[in-house]
Amino acid sequence: MTRAPRNKTLCIDPAEIDHLSERVRHITTPIEDIAQLTDTTIEGDCTRLLPLIPNDSVDLVVADPPYNIDKRFKQIRFSSMSDQGYEEWLDSWLGELCRKLKDTGSIYVCCDWKSSCAVARVLSRYVTIINRITWQREKGRGARANWKNSMEDIWFGVRNPENYHFDLGAVKQKRRVLAPYKTDNTPRDWQQTEQGKFRLTCPSNFWDDITVPYWSMPENTEHPTQKPEKLIAKLILASCPEGGLVLDPFVGSGTTSVVARKLGRHYIGIELDPHYCLVTEKRLNKAQTDTSIQGYCDGVFWERNTMLAQLRAKKKQKSE
Repeated sequence: MTRAPRNKTLCIDPAEIDHLSERVRHITTPIEDIAQLTDTTIEGDCTRLLPLIPNDSVDLVVADPPYNIDKRFKQIRFSSMSDQGYEEWLDSWLGELCRKLKDTGSIYVCCDWKSSCAVARVLSRYVTIINRITWQREKGRGARANWKNSMEDIWFGVRNPENYHFDLGAVKQKRRVLAPYKTDNTPRDWQQTEQGKFRLTCPSNFWDDITVPYWSMPENTEHPTQKPEKLIAKLILASCPEGGLVLDPFVGSGTTSVVARKLGRHYIGIELDPHYCLVTEKRLNKAQTDTSIQGYCDGVFWERNTMLAQLRAKKKQKSE
């Protein structure tokens, strides 16, 4: 089947399988030195693998577990459970996962509205929850007798609420100025640029600037629940120091590992589905030469579509 010329969805060619498979790790015994696992993709079930990883060893955990819905991935299928059953499943690995954090470490756990309360209850047993992020998926199916589901949650917890890493300056957002106030004829907390008036703002816990990957974006894969690189970049820049280590126990198509590499952090990704381990490794290969992240440029996050407008304006100026 021939793809459209603009379709950039990453796929695995059969000729790549052997080479990519050689890069995927398998572990069966406890690892004493975390350096042995740093910058690797590990194939397997995190509920069995997490006890083999040293405690107090990672700066940040980003977890995007299956939500409590029926979902088929490539070779794996997740089946929905009762609310109690799902909460027990979360508890079977989340406590062990939190023990991997350093004393200054943080954890983010992704979920939808249906699983959000269960995630919060279980997570609060092991860390201190200090916020809930809600981000807007601008896509989603409509419903005849319900509201369209276009939001997801991310619970933010820390091991030590008195001493955890958070870099506010690294996650500021560049926004258009709608009310450009001046003091003594000088712009007040905003800047005039050739493309318009902008200000850097502190990020809130509601994110409406995220673009979900689609077929014409280079980061897009065939994974059905792929998270955007921009979303993960915010978590990593805020809560993992440069050169630090990020662990993702459900790495899927590799977004967390890829973004960590692009931002100068180390990573460990665990994935049960062998196919997505290969996808992760292929993306990591590309990230060695392409460190761009859609929506993040010049050290700041841009509102949805505004950075594209900036680039178009620059291109127009050059042509003139």
